[in-house]
Amino acid sequence: MILSTTIHGISFKNPIIAASGTFGFGEEYNELYDVSCLGGISSKGLTLRPKDGNEGIRVYETPAGMMNSVGLQNPGIEAFIRNGIRNMRKFDTVLIANMGGHSMDDYVTGAALLSEADIDMLELNISCPNVKSGGMAFGIKAAVAREVVTEVRKVCQKPLMVKLSPNAENITEMALACEEAGADALSLVNTFQAMAIDIHRRKPVFNNVYAGLSGAAIRPIALRMVHAVCKQVHVPVVGIGGITSAEDIIAFMMAGATAVQIGTVNFSNPLAGKQLATELEALCQQENIQDINEIIGII
Repeated sequence: MILSTTIHGISFKNPIIAASGTFGFGEEYNELYDVSCLGGISSKGLTLRPKDGNEGIRVYETPAGMMNSVGLQNPGIEAFIRNGIRNMRKFDTVLIANMGGHSMDDYVTGAALLSEADIDMLELNISCPNVKSGGMAFGIKAAVAREVVTEVRKVCQKPLMVKLSPNAENITEMALACEEAGADALSLVNTFQAMAIDIHRRKPVFNNVYAGLSGAAIRPIALRMVHAVCKQVHVPVVGIGGITSAEDIIAFMMAGATAVQIGTVNFSNPLAGKQLATELEALCQQENIQDINEIIGII
């Protein structure tokens, strides 16, 4: 049975990748199970300079999911290059560096630094707010996303995967713009913008008012978006959004995804990565799937 899959020349032992922002740099989870069983790990979201993250409540449980407003707390790209990469290289899995930024300069400078580092792939998070454009995320308008991907592509020698926001004006137009600008792969979707109110305090739960919704609640919408994008682009797509079972992994791959990322499920079940890897192999045997690549995009 073949569970391995390939994204722009990078081989993954299986299609399961730990999603950025839900797995740290892998060390804490490795205390629970050998994270080398995963196809890949996408690092905590990195920024050019260290960030403390948002104040107040950062994580809030919702029916069939969760909301978060962490604020990209991270040690910064240079510290990651000095220490984080060495620690992540202890794991026998694909190392993906996830990077965000609040200006074009942030993205280009950060991508240039990471391109020279010992990573396998760069995942570009374009859901970050552009401080020079009134706080609107780079990933809302296709023209803006095209510009940032074009500039990053000029300095990035590593395989470049662009992570798309479901809050984009048009997700397929956004995907096509990123592909045309030089993306080697796409990952989608990031969290949906959402809100929670504490009626007792008569205030929003989060200091920033709005936060990102993830988890099983978004899965059907994420699946639809992945399917729509896969029908339009020619680069590999990594599906993200509420994946909690081996059946979900198969569904996203049948919709066109070459691999998937698991995120929120790591909080509700810290052993999810190991369990899903085992369950995926068993399900493939049950469904007589000899090569998992054969089911990609059959729907």
